[in-house]
Amino acid sequence: MWVRMRLDISWSDLAWGLCRCITAGGTQAAIEAVERQWSNDGDALACLSVRSGFDLLLEALDLPPGSEVLITAISIPDMVHIIESHGLVPVPIDLREGDLAPDGDALRNAISPQTRALVVTHLLGGRVRMDPIFELAQQHGLAVIEDCAQAYVGPTYRGDPRSLAAMFSFGTIKTDTALGGALLRVGEPELLAAMRTQQASYPRQSRGKYLRRLGKYAVLKALTPRAVFATLIRVCRAIGIDHNRAITNTVRGFSGSEFFKQIRRRPSAPLLALLGRRLRRFDEAKLARRAAQGERLANLIGARVARPGAEMDRRTYWVFPVLAEHAEGLIAALAAGGFDATRGERLCIVDPPEDRPHLEPAAARAILAHSVFLPCTTSMPDRTLGQMAEVIAAHCGLPLPRLGPVADGDVDGLPLAGTDDNHFGDRTDFGFSHGKT
Repeated sequence: MWVRMRLDISWSDLAWGLCRCITAGGTQAAIEAVERQWSNDGDALACLSVRSGFDLLLEALDLPPGSEVLITAISIPDMVHIIESHGLVPVPIDLREGDLAPDGDALRNAISPQTRALVVTHLLGGRVRMDPIFELAQQHGLAVIEDCAQAYVGPTYRGDPRSLAAMFSFGTIKTDTALGGALLRVGEPELLAAMRTQQASYPRQSRGKYLRRLGKYAVLKALTPRAVFATLIRVCRAIGIDHNRAITNTVRGFSGSEFFKQIRRRPSAPLLALLGRRLRRFDEAKLARRAAQGERLANLIGARVARPGAEMDRRTYWVFPVLAEHAEGLIAALAAGGFDATRGERLCIVDPPEDRPHLEPAAARAILAHSVFLPCTTSMPDRTLGQMAEVIAAHCGLPLPRLGPVADGDVDGLPLAGTDDNHFGDRTDFGFSHGKT
């Protein structure tokens, strides 16, 4: 079974983190060191998570109760919860399928006299083009906040300099994970100072808790080799456990009833030390290999299978989604072929305010409802990618790609999207609407 996502952390990083649970120094010194690594301009803030940083940001902004915060319609439930906890109203902005950017008409229709801020989420490892967003935000005096949790491409990119804040995650399933931690760039010094003061009042994440976290994910990493993972799935099925749900619950960053108690903590020194190590040792070539692998799979699948975000800038293929009319059927077909695909269980659709039902994000809801996330790692040979493309084509009733005898590293004989040899032809919409493109 080809696992859809492996933890992006090495055994040596895990061992180093375990050692730092014993040897790391004080928390404040570690925070300052990582912030200097992230930025020499003094505009960085290291937090326990993006949730923690977003909560600090809204606390420091101190917007009037009832103010509206526009937010990308596909998000995670916790971000919506944080907005509401500050007495603010989350308002969804529908998305375009091609680049997963806020739809211009939807954005303009959502702005009201109560709108104060706009949260733009860079989804699925790509990057939204920000120029039109800033143009509109400037016209209406809106603060723009970038959620870059899924868009880390190395320490040289820290968000658009025009945004009020940009937030990057190093949580469990993220690129270059430190199994926790976040780094923010905050554009206003007074706002940043208020956030630092507030965070300094928080209790510190215990070293013991982070040590247990490292141990848990070391076990999870040991379960990801193909043969081991296949055995795990068989065991889960035998005892009536949904392995998909079990994995999702395992990698969930915060759970339970004491959500704000969990996020309102300073990161521990060993977490910050491991985060600093990941920043120092960022491997741009590894990210390039992942992006190239994603492009190979995109070419094999062809243009008739819709891929949300296919037109985004700097696609790194942190995840690889396709759209299928019958998503569960495709997941089952892929599982039978040895490929661990899944739905976007950790994502949600932001509902419109009750008094503004016309802001229903129909396109975003259709995208998420029909998305299937495929396994696409650099360890998968070209023949395996071709076999997965065959499963997708067969399930969707498309002509099969010409596979034939293809050696690893050789894609000759496989149809490429956008060429005369592409057997998929033009994209089909599978009979449902994806909204505006």
